[in-house]
Amino acid sequence: MPEYRASQTAVLVCQGRAVAHERRLPGRYADPTAMVLLRDDERAAVERVLAGALPADWNDRMAYEMVLRCGEMLVPRTVAIDDAIRERPAGQVVILGAGLDGRAWRMPDLADAAVYEVDQPASQQDKRDRATALKGTPPTFVPVDFARDRLGDALAGAGHRAAEPTTWVWEGVVPYLTAAQVTGMVQQIAALSAAGSRLIVNYQEHSVAARFGRLIARAMARPGGRSNPWAAEPWLSTWTPASMGGLLRRHGFTVLRDDDLRTVAAGLKEVAPDRMSFRSGRVAVADI
Repeated sequence: MPEYRASQTAVLVCQGRAVAHERRLPGRYADPTAMVLLRDDERAAVERVLAGALPADWNDRMAYEMVLRCGEMLVPRTVAIDDAIRERPAGQVVILGAGLDGRAWRMPDLADAAVYEVDQPASQQDKRDRATALKGTPPTFVPVDFARDRLGDALAGAGHRAAEPTTWVWEGVVPYLTAAQVTGMVQQIAALSAAGSRLIVNYQEHSVAARFGRLIARAMARPGGRSNPWAAEPWLSTWTPASMGGLLRRHGFTVLRDDDLRTVAAGLKEVAPDRMSFRSGRVAVADI
């Protein structure tokens, strides 16, 4: 049986959401759950970024920049996904690899939907421990060991109805899976998607610069003993729009759009830095 640890990338993403909360795209982007889901030391890192005081120590500066840039990138990504959820409401929403996602609590649009969060057991237990302070109805937590469990069986046991439309949210997970694992997941999702279902998938296009930047960050973290969330969670696959679109179509999905984050940001009148994270990060929306 694989030994799982709670995702540290999920913590960085949550810190990014907390940094951006009501500070970028006011009226369009807000995530009041993010700060609540962080522990004290993780909140302190957010507060340093919000104060704008650049650390003198190089390792502290690297951590500062990671949180800051993550916050910038998450605004268009989050808004694009939230808008796609609202466009085609479904009575069931499944968030795959949920991490520290707060949608079940923060989106009024999901108040009447059955929300299921699927994640590996350790990350999900960590999330449940953190979420006790959040107000509102929690999602149905579905722990899945993808090495042993079938997604359909786990969801059915939690009450998911495969004969009814489902909105699937697959954010921030695809790069950490192999191409074979991504293909297998799309196959399982399609088998559980009744007519009227929607899949919203965030993935990474191949980028030499982005991969190099992650390697540099990992190397720089070692000398100072700095914890780097990417050290144990490397990228395993990247996709072109053509390859992702082909995969989705082969399993019965119709791709409505597939935009990079820089294009999304421009459509939101948000000024996006010309960074590889904006050009390589993508959000595709596909219906069945």
